[in-house]
Amino acid sequence: MIPAEYSRIIFLVTDLIMPLVVGYFLHREKILSDKAANFLIKFNVRVVYTLLTLLSFWVLPITWDLVWLIPFGMLYVFVPGAIGALFARRHKNLLNRGAYLMSAMLSNIGTLGGVCAFILYNETGFAYTQIIGSCQNILVVLVCFPLAQYYHSKHIEAAHEETEPISFRKMFLTWNQLSLVGIAIGLLLNFNGATRPEILSDLFQGLIHFGAWAAMLPVGYLINFSHAKYYFSRVWDLAILRFVIMPAFIYFVSRQIFTDKILLDTLFVCAMAPTAINAVLASRLYKLHVDLAVTSFLMTTAMFLLIIFPTFFFLTR
Repeated sequence: MIPAEYSRIIFLVTDLIMPLVVGYFLHREKILSDKAANFLIKFNVRVVYTLLTLLSFWVLPITWDLVWLIPFGMLYVFVPGAIGALFARRHKNLLNRGAYLMSAMLSNIGTLGGVCAFILYNETGFAYTQIIGSCQNILVVLVCFPLAQYYHSKHIEAAHEETEPISFRKMFLTWNQLSLVGIAIGLLLNFNGATRPEILSDLFQGLIHFGAWAAMLPVGYLINFSHAKYYFSRVWDLAILRFVIMPAFIYFVSRQIFTDKILLDTLFVCAMAPTAINAVLASRLYKLHVDLAVTSFLMTTAMFLLIIFPTFFFLTR
């Protein structure tokens, strides 16, 4: 019999590890198509996570901490980006260097961090991760995409090739930003004192599990172990950045600004989040070396799911 305070760790297996394994085998057995996997990703980002952010922000306690969270959330991109830029110098190939920097800057806060925060602190923890994740989503467009374009342009400039200009207007106005609308509506209902019906609490519980599967299953679908072997030696230091440097930095700085324990623990979980799938997507979009980003994603995600988060979970119970 698992004690009640430990029962939620089961979600680590059922909601995060199992969909990865299922997605991998669906791809290997050619049961799931690329089109279906892409649809699942879009549906999760545009529909499920919009509803989850709306429902969680509807009941989120409104404090001054929320005001500070927006600029604080930017540290989750700029700090690993600055350190990653130093580490990336050892990569002479500019396409490798660009993919490495994307892997350093982008972490899986919104999806993986959100589920882990929910396991620990229910809807409040989930809502805090979405604020940090929203800051990262904005900086993906403002900072990460231009950097990826820079490394791609420098590479083709050296090769004397031509490239097409990127439309930043299309990057800003995409359906993938709908979760920001969910945050706005949830906060509006919160500020106006509207009571959230109890039935929506049950809906949230169901959506969080469905959203985890819809997010992680396509990730398992993308796994390619044969390519990962080659790039492992080139990305191992990202584990030090993700699981040592960033947690230590956030632990120290956050305690100078915030006092709420749930918020502090959630910020720490976000600091330990592994490389995001967005690093892979950005590398693919700008024709950087995608396999390097995939290897970083696989390595850090496996370490997080099997070692880092379970250890943190049991230490904080």
